[in-house]
Amino acid sequence: MFTKSYIKHGRLLIRHADKLLRYRRDMLSESTSAEMKAQIERVRQALTKKDELAVRQESERLHALYTQHLPTPKDAAWRENVEVILVAIVVAIGIRSYFLQPFKIPTGSMQPTLNGIIGHPMTEPAPNILRQVAEFFVLGRNYINVVSAEEDRIEQITPQKFGFFFTFSRIKCERQNFLVYAPPDTLRQDFKLAPGNHYNKGDVIARGAIDTGDQVFVDKFSYNFMKPHRGNVFVFRTDQIFGIPADPETGEHSFYIKRLAGLPNDALRIDPPLLFVNGKVAEGFGFARVMSAKPPYRGYAPGRDYLSDPTKTYTVPEHRYFAMGDNSYNSYDSRWWGPVPEENLVGRGLFVYWPFNWHWGFIR
Repeated sequence: MFTKSYIKHGRLLIRHADKLLRYRRDMLSESTSAEMKAQIERVRQALTKKDELAVRQESERLHALYTQHLPTPKDAAWRENVEVILVAIVVAIGIRSYFLQPFKIPTGSMQPTLNGIIGHPMTEPAPNILRQVAEFFVLGRNYINVVSAEEDRIEQITPQKFGFFFTFSRIKCERQNFLVYAPPDTLRQDFKLAPGNHYNKGDVIARGAIDTGDQVFVDKFSYNFMKPHRGNVFVFRTDQIFGIPADPETGEHSFYIKRLAGLPNDALRIDPPLLFVNGKVAEGFGFARVMSAKPPYRGYAPGRDYLSDPTKTYTVPEHRYFAMGDNSYNSYDSRWWGPVPEENLVGRGLFVYWPFNWHWGFIR
């Protein structure tokens, strides 16, 4: 720790030079080996005398001799670039696995706190390409314009995913097929597309803007050290939750994002527009904003299987958490399928990183 840097550098050079002599003794000429051994000895003598100037000078000569006979690795540039890329991938995977994970809001159950994918039907044409590019990068908005080239009828609308974030729809007609950058639910709900719809030649099937869902970073680290807090916006897996089926195409369960309305042993009750927790009106900014019922918020609505009776309470079981969407009248949540098992928790919704609209920033 207290050894001077020039001494450390000299010793390190001697060690590497000795290693080079051992590894390449069958390839180095006798004169080269002798020259390198002599130079190593000069550095040792300078180190023994602790003559800083001599050590630096002899070390430079040894370094030049060492690098002169050091074998040049093949494709050094390619190897270095590959190493950098692999290290970056490993770091990214590590961060995603243990610290932060990106998550895209697919539905409107948390609106307007967090936006899902929203369609805006239009009759006028899309703006010019420069404005479209700017709106995509800033607002996450893209435009669709699907026009029937002949008389036809929709047979099927199926999802088609590309990567983690990009969901398209395949509109299959009797005579035509269209690939549209919008999920099937958005086309059905906002653009009123459905199997059986009939179109004449030149009719608009779907035209308008699609706003991508908010994309957030999920903090996967905090819940390893502290219990979730009531009022957190949190992400959880949907496996082991009766009533939430797996994806029929992939067989995989999805991830949901909701607000944590009830902790284990909490007694919950909904008397619209209010949510009661343990006999008191729920406290916290997120709850207050929903219960204010000021548009676009509408307050909390009774459930179907849980919290359906304003006069009765429901007690959350041990190791379970009650999840509710801020868009209570249009949220498929624990009021329908019950509490979330503790082992399903993924993490807390932390930050909206894109698009750069008024939601950008920390989630409340």
